[in-house]
Amino acid sequence: MGKTETFLEIFRKAQKKYGKSTYRLAGDAWPEPWQTVITTIMSAQSRDETTIPIAEDLYRKYPTLESLASAKYDDVLLVLKSMNYNRTKTKHVIEAAQFILSEFKGKVPESIDELVKIPGVGRKTANLVVSEVFQKPGICVDTHVHRISNVFGFVDTKTPEQTEYALQKIAPKRYWSKINRLFVLWGKDVAGRDKEKLLAALE
Repeated sequence: MGKTETFLEIFRKAQKKYGKSTYRLAGDAWPEPWQTVITTIMSAQSRDETTIPIAEDLYRKYPTLESLASAKYDDVLLVLKSMNYNRTKTKHVIEAAQFILSEFKGKVPESIDELVKIPGVGRKTANLVVSEVFQKPGICVDTHVHRISNVFGFVDTKTPEQTEYALQKIAPKRYWSKINRLFVLWGKDVAGRDKEKLLAALE
């Protein structure tokens, strides 16, 4: 069985198990595209359960991109204080808001090449924004997608970026935007690299 066939077999099991889940991830269901960008920046190395309420607090205090862009560092840090890497994230959140306003006239761009110019935005965040906000194909590779893809041999990669490019070659494009959500929900259920435990979770 080739890599594409193996991927499709596992992907379909994951879709059957997690496809109807209403569990909210940090990148889901924000009313404004810029909020999706900012929340995903904040979500790095943080649990969704931690990120979402903090993001909601942030947008209550700064309901517009303009208000966030002009926010004081110490005031934003106060909102983000319980997050991992809160100082770096505070800096990136303010700078990202400023950058979207100054370079893109307040409109979040639709291309990955443009998105990664925003402070704090890497390919993972850019792919999530492209797929979540603009409904375009994008493979968002976080730790769960990277781990599971290597455990099952879809890819043999060292970094999430390598995993993204390797998956593009084997996964049909119509499934790209679904991979992250399904594999994240699956990865949250099963830690580690035990293939049998991962498979058992799909039964």
